[in-house]
Amino acid sequence: MTKAAKAKRTGKAKPVSAGNASDDQTQSLQAFDLLDLQQYTLEKAYTPAASKDFHLFFVGRDDVHDVLKYVLSRVRVSLYLNMFGYDDDELNAILMAKVLDPNVTMLITLDKSQAGGKHEKALLDADRQHELAAFNTHFAIGQSSTHQISHTKGFVADGKAGGEGSVNWSSSGEGTFVVTGKSGGAGYKAQNNTQTIFTDPDSVNRFQTELIAEHMTAQNQQEQITPDPKRRQRKLPVAKK
Repeated sequence: MTKAAKAKRTGKAKPVSAGNASDDQTQSLQAFDLLDLQQYTLEKAYTPAASKDFHLFFVGRDDVHDVLKYVLSRVRVSLYLNMFGYDDDELNAILMAKVLDPNVTMLITLDKSQAGGKHEKALLDADRQHELAAFNTHFAIGQSSTHQISHTKGFVADGKAGGEGSVNWSSSGEGTFVVTGKSGGAGYKAQNNTQTIFTDPDSVNRFQTELIAEHMTAQNQQEQITPDPKRRQRKLPVAKK
């Protein structure tokens, strides 16, 4: 009898699947532990001295693409994201499936100077076609509050896990593994980048608050350039004297 058959027969939950779990609603971040990601390190294990709420991954050494895929595909509640370089087909597909899920609240912020890419266009087209705000998805393209690039590269997923680092979402930015389980292979390129994943509640809360602020800044800039005719200013009632 196979392990899957035994699990079904005994009623035990199936083991955590590796990689993309977008279609498996039993996989979430509610019981997420950084140990879940040690399989993507070169050593396949952390040292005994490793932090329980923070880990640093290295592009070209660790499988950063699968680290990101593991966390993002398990989002079931909310995703607050500000991403400077956004050019990863697989991560984009994961997010595009969630933007039309009303059970997932999403705030996506992208940098204005990078907004001409195909993935940014896909988000714009989806918004025009589906009016994504109705699905609790909100995205804005803009700059920092002083009109510099919006260089944040991070997210908070389900209020449980945060991710931040120098990694742009691209093949060379992540050092996407083209040979399963190890770096290298034909066409393999890897920048010098780092990716952190952290679960410290204070850092997660503070980063989520910052991502919301950055999103609102970009949204206000966008509104000043192209006012949204669908947005109606709510008039507050004035008490009669």
